[in-house]
Amino acid sequence: MTTLQIADEVATALAENRPVVALESTILSHGLPAPRNLTVAARLEKVVREAGAVPATIAVLDGVPRVGLSSSELDRVCTAGDLVKLSLRDLGPAYALGRSGATTVASTTALAHQAGIRVFGTGGLGGVHRGARETWDVSADLDVVATTPVLIVCSGVKSILDMGATLEVFETRSVPVVGYRTSRFPAFYRRESEFDLSWRVETPAEAAAVFAAGGRGMLLANPIPAAYEMDADLHDRLLAEGLRKLVDQDVRGKDVTPVLLEHFHTASEGVSLDANEELVVSNVSVAAAVAVALSGEQFQ
Repeated sequence: MTTLQIADEVATALAENRPVVALESTILSHGLPAPRNLTVAARLEKVVREAGAVPATIAVLDGVPRVGLSSSELDRVCTAGDLVKLSLRDLGPAYALGRSGATTVASTTALAHQAGIRVFGTGGLGGVHRGARETWDVSADLDVVATTPVLIVCSGVKSILDMGATLEVFETRSVPVVGYRTSRFPAFYRRESEFDLSWRVETPAEAAAVFAAGGRGMLLANPIPAAYEMDADLHDRLLAEGLRKLVDQDVRGKDVTPVLLEHFHTASEGVSLDANEELVVSNVSVAAAVAVALSGEQFQ
């Protein structure tokens, strides 16, 4: 089994039971354009540190899984241009063949757990795709969340997915989906969807307590900050246009999400990029606060 390379700062924090927050690298290499991605990477790590936790951005470089990246390694993730997108199923081939890649929610969650990290802040999860009855296109994120005891803070799932079916999968797999100061499931660019949540918490300490008591993977759903929520009419127009584009270009499978998100970024003239950055910063901030709470003596 390939050995994790854990940065000294992260390893020391874990050994001393100090708070650590896992961060994914796919949003940097595939989700945001350069040089904005490098600015966001630095901003995310700064937010974690200001909350009193240690950031652990995760990626695979030259076949080695790395938990916690140096400045030069972060720069490589953001500027290399040739990093592949690695889900959990891709880790073995990447290790064996010495490839470099950015980790998705699924692989980041798995590697965080392997390292002993209990909290992960990200943008949004994958989920059940529209038309999955015919395509069986369901993100690996769902299965990994259900089987890995890591608390993930996100803004729900992207509205380009089938949110109702995604929530049904979470229920079937007994994944607690808890709202952070909300009783509605967030819709990524929008603060609320039509779907109610059974549970909500108001503080990082309450979120930490729920996770500690449950002992399993948990989703903490944190809405995008109100100031950066995308206008409903703009959102609905972009979504309708994007879905038509998929049909017209016969886009399927793993290419669906990148094509739709690129349409959102281009057609919104940067509005979706601003929203994406601010929601992930907000989520990572909440994740850091939860990690600090979870490091308290009562949860050890």
